[in-house]
Amino acid sequence: MKLFAKSSSKSTGRTILSLVAAGLLGSSILTTGVMVASVTPVAAATIAAIDPTKGFSKLVEYAMPAVASVEVQFEEAAAENGPGMGEGGEVPPQLKEFFEKFPQFRDRFNGPQVPSQRGMAVGSAFVISADGYVVTNNHVISKADKVKLRFQNGDEYEAKVIGADAKTDVALLKIDTTKTLPFVTFASADSKVGDWVMAVGNPFGLGGTVTAGIVSARGRDLGAGPYDDYLQIDASINKGNSGGPAFNLEGEVVGVNTAIFSPSGGSVGIGFAIPANIVSSVVKSLKTNGSVTRGWLGVQIQPVTVDLAESLGLDKVQGAIISDVTQDSPALKSGLKQGDTILKANSEDIDDAKDLSRTVAGVKPGTEIQVEIIRDGKRQTIAVKIGTMPGETPKLASTGKGPENLDLSSLGIKVVPAEDGAGLRVTEIDPKSDAAETGLRPGDIILEVAGQHVASQDDLGKAMEKAKGKKVLMLVRTGDSQRFLTLPKMKS
Repeated sequence: MKLFAKSSSKSTGRTILSLVAAGLLGSSILTTGVMVASVTPVAAATIAAIDPTKGFSKLVEYAMPAVASVEVQFEEAAAENGPGMGEGGEVPPQLKEFFEKFPQFRDRFNGPQVPSQRGMAVGSAFVISADGYVVTNNHVISKADKVKLRFQNGDEYEAKVIGADAKTDVALLKIDTTKTLPFVTFASADSKVGDWVMAVGNPFGLGGTVTAGIVSARGRDLGAGPYDDYLQIDASINKGNSGGPAFNLEGEVVGVNTAIFSPSGGSVGIGFAIPANIVSSVVKSLKTNGSVTRGWLGVQIQPVTVDLAESLGLDKVQGAIISDVTQDSPALKSGLKQGDTILKANSEDIDDAKDLSRTVAGVKPGTEIQVEIIRDGKRQTIAVKIGTMPGETPKLASTGKGPENLDLSSLGIKVVPAEDGAGLRVTEIDPKSDAAETGLRPGDIILEVAGQHVASQDDLGKAMEKAKGKKVLMLVRTGDSQRFLTLPKMKS
């Protein structure tokens, strides 16, 4: 998976910038934008839906004047790795002892430091108001010292960054000009799979380029952030297209092109765009506040699987299960607990964990909402006053006491009391056991079994007795995160 739009070059002619996100590998190119023939600007007002069988030229005439190529200048840090140094400037193990004894040779080994140099990256953007507000991707302009926009008619402007949101990869720029600029608007209705789309942007720095295709899928989760909800399109998009718009046949922006799936770095017909409804909401907040304020519940959540649904007594796979609650959070104050499964929030059905994240994030902080949960097999509704999402990851509120030495070898697991007294630490896993297949590993801490805290051998025995005839639900901590998993049905 590649982030394609931010590309870079230096006077040395070598690639200098790569972007990495969860599941998205960034790549870079060397060229800057080269403009193609200009088109007479058309004021962005309305456009009749075009007939794709007759071509897209009228849509291009309407949309192209509002789309810009982005050139970003930034200052690179001095290179710190000399010959023979490992990644991150680490000394190879075989030389570590030598340098400890003779530190005066370290600088000579490293070689001369490379001075800071100016770098350049390119991407795409589009105007959304006559007074010069412009939308692009956050990853296109992040860490920029200067942002320059170049339009199809040859006009160039320096743009100011009004605000950016890394979680959705959206940024808002502003052009300071007395001109009335051509602009485009966001679609009010969601795109459907099979709808035509036209992508406009700056692939490989070539300037205004148009490609067409259809919406291939909706709701794609790329692992790039907590609010992933991408449109998948097959219109050809490449490096340099990031931040550019995807239009419907009415000339409305249905998405912002952001990423591609490609083993080679070029288009293979699988591209991803941030849906217009998400972008417009983020842009409104950025324009007003310079940042995005999101609602916050304060829980760690995980999706409900088929096995978990059976363990929880649910008729179908739905909702999000709370694996931990954050200290001083709205969730903790309202009485939400580990193991609660959230089925509804703010009167909306919750399909999965991502759905809950997006629903809560869209609630204005300070608003009280009703959260429907299932706890111990019973449904109940809890009122929660939504807070403001903090900038840093808060500490978790979970605590527990350690049990005595126990042997769960019948399940393929051996455990001992955790060193901090919070649960049972897994010491051995039978690689052929069902426990191993669930992802349980040595070092994991078992905190709960069948909804019961395991504070003693008696507690564990009661919990296992309760689980007879059912799949065993366990709350497990791995590092700083927690999750629920299920083991096979206990024999009656």
